[in-house]
Amino acid sequence: MSLSSKHRYLNPLFSFVRTEYTNHHNKIYEPIGMWLPKHLIKEGTSQYVQGVELPLDYNNVVPVGYDLIELPPCKLMIFQGEPYNDDDFMDAIGEIWKHIEEFDPNIYGYTWAPESAPRFQLAPMGYRGYIEARPVVTVN
Repeated sequence: MSLSSKHRYLNPLFSFVRTEYTNHHNKIYEPIGMWLPKHLIKEGTSQYVQGVELPLDYNNVVPVGYDLIELPPCKLMIFQGEPYNDDDFMDAIGEIWKHIEEFDPNIYGYTWAPESAPRFQLAPMGYRGYIEARPVVTVN
């Protein structure tokens, strides 16, 4: 996956209410959880945030306790596990994390780039398997 243009995300600073994200009329895709690289973490906030992608020209009111951030274009490797029983979501996440740790992106001409962009996950849903993306850059 490659993000070819800047994207704006609505991120909660302190709490997350799924219905606010899921029902946001300007959202482009479903809510995601992101682990931000250090340079994107706003003082007094968490490395892990949740948000929805919004149009770059979004200029509506931002709810109290939320913030907008713009993310630069990046390349991502996306990993998707097998479908699983929803009660076993932590095991499914652990399996993908183990796979990612053992995976070598160099065989495809990339290297991990954890400080270049957020790592993200889609909401764990058993029917589709766990999905997580990690930032990469091209190896010269």
